[in-house]
Amino acid sequence: MKISVIGAGIGGLASASLLASKGHNVSIFEKNSRVGGKMDLYEAEGFRFDTGPSLLTMPYLLEKLFNECGEKLSEHLELIPLSPICRYNYQDGTKFDCFDDRFNTIHEIKKIAPEDAEAYSKFLDYAETIYNKTANAFIYNPLYDFSDFKSLDLFSFFGIDAFSKVSDRIDSYFKSEYLRKFFKRFTTYNGSSPYLAPATLNVIPHVELNQGGFYVDGGMYKIAETLFWLAGTLGVKFHFKAEVTEIRTSNNSVSSIKVNNQIFESDLIIANSDATEIYLNLLPEGSILEKKKVKLQNIEPSCSGFVMLLGVDKQYDELVHHSIFFSEDYEFEFKQIFDQKVMPDDPTIYIANTSYSNTNHAPEGCSNLFILVNAPYLSNEYDWDEKAEEYGSKVITELESRGLKGLSKHIQFKKTITPKDFYKKYLSNKGSIYGTSSNDKFAAFIRPRNKSREINGLYFVGGSTHPGGGIPLVVQSAFNAVNLIERYES
Repeated sequence: MKISVIGAGIGGLASASLLASKGHNVSIFEKNSRVGGKMDLYEAEGFRFDTGPSLLTMPYLLEKLFNECGEKLSEHLELIPLSPICRYNYQDGTKFDCFDDRFNTIHEIKKIAPEDAEAYSKFLDYAETIYNKTANAFIYNPLYDFSDFKSLDLFSFFGIDAFSKVSDRIDSYFKSEYLRKFFKRFTTYNGSSPYLAPATLNVIPHVELNQGGFYVDGGMYKIAETLFWLAGTLGVKFHFKAEVTEIRTSNNSVSSIKVNNQIFESDLIIANSDATEIYLNLLPEGSILEKKKVKLQNIEPSCSGFVMLLGVDKQYDELVHHSIFFSEDYEFEFKQIFDQKVMPDDPTIYIANTSYSNTNHAPEGCSNLFILVNAPYLSNEYDWDEKAEEYGSKVITELESRGLKGLSKHIQFKKTITPKDFYKKYLSNKGSIYGTSSNDKFAAFIRPRNKSREINGLYFVGGSTHPGGGIPLVVQSAFNAVNLIERYES
């Protein structure tokens, strides 16, 4: 079959590789000048920044992808466990290093919150239980038709803690605000609020702390580069600076795509671009019901992010590979982001300092700081053109007060990325980073499926579709799409 893939993000690269390995004629059309999508790279003045995901979890899904394409992941990428995984900094000056080894982490907990040392293991056991109940039922299952749902034990839905909130369940386990904030942080990994999302998302700590989190030697963008190589060796054709502006249909089936005023005939189309954008802006008028359009318009996107890339002529002992500086009032921070849709007055600040692990990512004696603050998705409530510079100065001042003394005087290079930039470059729904939010107990069922129900031959992969955002789930979306293609197109 002749298959067109819209977007060369991780989902597009993975699905293209899988389909090409099965003998299909696959072409990828990417609006930007290189692969990776939101897994991106920025280089300037001797500094190298990964501007997308900064940690790899569930690496066995990438290993499965390479195996199915006749390669071994270990021969192309070196995965490095980080120790510590992350350093957490609290407003009162307390620091907490977290490891993927329970013994080491509990040793750290006993220093700051001995009353919660025992609860730590109990909580991770609880998180593992949720994973065991959800993995096959919701993650590795396309959840598309009756054959997918009939194997579900609906009673198990009551066993995955979907009717409690993430924050409430965490508070029931831990007494210390240190541990409460620590575990509530994980919900932001898919762009949701711990005060709104179902406690099912407490599965995320299991994935990182029980299964392990990894950095890729040389930088996370090497994942995208390696998938680019894999797809190329399998015969996938690439078109860059090739924005798809229209999906054409005939008798409710895809027929072609329009790219830079050229038409490319297609038997199947796989969209790695945002599913909401595809449905609302690329399909012919009248191809989906108005009711469906309204539903799509009302899907809540994940949060976005405010990013600064700082090249600094100094190394800070306070920073390890990953560092987080918590706000004082965590709940109010999320109210501002999700309810008021404005930037938080007192933000939690994340820093990835990959020069800590790869010294060649910055000139000698320097640091490459990727700084991220969770931001609301685009709305009329916040004007980025007017406020971006001011907010950036605020973040730098806050970091200086939290231990990075003299930061503003040591900046040699600075670049700012706002939610407007995310939308412009990646056409993500309202500038969101992680696709659809999970601030709903039925999130697993309301995400766009990996196959369109309205248009035959149209499939979806990526963070905006099932099963969700993040490298491993995006790779799984490719497996889901190929599964459905073999089910319906063969």
